[in-house]
Amino acid sequence: MLRRRRNLQSLAGILEIPQDIVLDLPRITMLGNKQLLVENHKGIIEYTPSLVRIKLSQGELYIYGETLTLGNLQAEQILIEGVVQEVKYDM
Repeated sequence: MLRRRRNLQSLAGILEIPQDIVLDLPRITMLGNKQLLVENHKGIIEYTPSLVRIKLSQGELYIYGETLTLGNLQAEQILIEGVVQEVKYDM
């Protein structure tokens, strides 16, 4: 498995393809502490105004904050809005 991942990383570098696409990795983009966009997720595990847990291909993403809401919710991306205080990636 590790060897396959290394081969895919090398191939992505040679072909100049973003690694998140080849390796099925999430892309996380923050706009200040007001918005957080998660692309390439596997679903929402838990949602409260102070915590959003998102399943990823490898582990979970924890977003802690205040007045968190789900904005643009699509099959491959989630927009979280509110006051983001902490982001934790757990394998």
